[in-house]
Amino acid sequence: MEYSKSYTVKDEHIDVQNIMDGLYYPFYMEYCRHDFIKEVLGFDFEEEARNGVNMALSKYSLQFVRSLKQGDQFIVTCSPMLDKNNKSVLHFRQTIMLNNKVVTKAVFSGTCVKASGGRPYLPENLLEKLAGAPEWDGEL
Repeated sequence: MEYSKSYTVKDEHIDVQNIMDGLYYPFYMEYCRHDFIKEVLGFDFEEEARNGVNMALSKYSLQFVRSLKQGDQFIVTCSPMLDKNNKSVLHFRQTIMLNNKVVTKAVFSGTCVKASGGRPYLPENLLEKLAGAPEWDGEL
């Protein structure tokens, strides 16, 4: 279940070296991941927050392979993975691709927590939509 979206590097994201500042790579991945979560998994962050359910990142690991430059048109991918040891954690393997080459790869991990407190969990409707998703192997 891979999802992807296309983006173009914004001029204001270019640093003094004429490449995209490293700060922005996770932002583009977030845009793609949030769209996937809403469009495919049906989890609307705003609506769920109003209902007292917050989805939050717990960690991420990112590896830079090459740099994006001003005006580059690139693709961000997002694939969900279940955690084999912890049913309350969801992982997203993501890449930024330019001309079919990996620019950046990452895994973002998160969970849901009730605004009122309590233990982390994944709502049943999310787990149902993720049935059959691969388990995370711990690799980027």
